[in-house]
Amino acid sequence: MNALPGLQPRAGFVPPSSGAGTVHRRIRVEDKSIINSKADVNQLVPFKYKWAWEKYIAACANHWMPQEVNMSRDIALWKDPNGLTDDERRLITRNLGFFVTADSLAANNIVLGTYRHITAPECRQYLLRQAFEEAIHTHAYQYIVESLDLDEGEVFNAYHEIGSIRDKDEFLIPFIDTLTNPAFKTGTPQADQELLKSLIVFSCLMEGLFFYVGFTQILALGRQNKMTGSAEQYMYILRDESMHCNFGIDLVNQIKLENPHLWTAEFREELTGIFRKAVELEYAYAEDTMPRGVLGLNAPMFKEYLRFICNRRCQQIGLEVMYPGASNPFPWMAEMIDLKKERNFFETRVIEYQTGGALNWE
Repeated sequence: MNALPGLQPRAGFVPPSSGAGTVHRRIRVEDKSIINSKADVNQLVPFKYKWAWEKYIAACANHWMPQEVNMSRDIALWKDPNGLTDDERRLITRNLGFFVTADSLAANNIVLGTYRHITAPECRQYLLRQAFEEAIHTHAYQYIVESLDLDEGEVFNAYHEIGSIRDKDEFLIPFIDTLTNPAFKTGTPQADQELLKSLIVFSCLMEGLFFYVGFTQILALGRQNKMTGSAEQYMYILRDESMHCNFGIDLVNQIKLENPHLWTAEFREELTGIFRKAVELEYAYAEDTMPRGVLGLNAPMFKEYLRFICNRRCQQIGLEVMYPGASNPFPWMAEMIDLKKERNFFETRVIEYQTGGALNWE
């Protein structure tokens, strides 16, 4: 990873001036753009991208903390020699081995990279909230590891030591390094395409594909009344990550709208190759975590699921569908993602809860 860049004057930032003859003009909506804006990035209003502000408000309303979740049943089940099969235990530890560092990678990409290059303050506001949520997710996985008294060295080093996890992380690192490089600046078609590519990789592939095998596995455990505390936390994380994915896709599509010259045939062909590689890596991870059938699931089922999700991501950003006819073998996952309609499986509270300050008491 690159070192934290020193504080630099932000491209597009218009500092206040008291020099004689300086003409001050209030910012207009049309001055704003997602990238390469000439408007002052410190002025939130007037709003141009209200969808970004609305997602920020929704995210704040859905605030949660890991310690709110009771882990006593998970602890008892994990300690019971007959509580879980060896395959179920492998699935859980491999799962945590990926996730304990995945959200740190996402946070680094936001804080040290993406945030510097996005010049719409409404979008920056959401990115700050998203970065905090990535910290909460890392906290949640650590809380599960600590609660179950797992070998922390083994779990936290899995991204170095487990091939299927390492390969996914190494796939992501170049896209992080591009944006976190202090010398990287937008403003040319090539640089703007590099930024757009990184945003697509993280919204559509990391948060929109790489997390879904793990989410499905842990939520499948919860559906069988196993590891319900862990499953509850994954449910909240899935809700957050679904919003991260949707925000990133909105960001990508807005950049495309404002910069149509970036969406070339060659660029789309490059993206298709990247998507195909991501599907292969996530399927290899499914095979590694599930060498045999478990929980009514098996790795071949995930081949179809990942192709289905990939098609969906392609459609959302305007790429051609890559796997025609792929279907969803886990329709219950679609129901769980639609959190407003789904009660959780352990019947403790509605997943789509909101903080007290956001509730309407009328």
